[in-house]
Amino acid sequence: MTDTPYLLDQLETADMLEIDGLHASDFSLDDALLDEADAAAKADQPFASEGIVLRIEALDGRERRHWQFSYNQVMEAAYQPADDSWQLEGGHRLKCFAAIGAEGDD
Repeated sequence: MTDTPYLLDQLETADMLEIDGLHASDFSLDDALLDEADAAAKADQPFASEGIVLRIEALDGRERRHWQFSYNQVMEAAYQPADDSWQLEGGHRLKCFAAIGAEGDD
């Protein structure tokens, strides 16, 4: 049995996202809200918030598109193991990508 990943963990290490088929490297997490959630977890207290924790911007041709998701929406996202993506409220599909680096020792 494998553990289901947490979207917030993936977002914190991601360098790029794909949302609704568009690549977005311009995204941010609300660190203050995440700190509140961490403090609640350490105190063994439940935490929920409608505060915006994730903001994403991407270009769709010449149009700049914006998305934002609350802490609760991110925590309620459904993991889709078939394509390693997340289904968010409103029918949005999100994938997280981490950059791959290489050493240039030669």
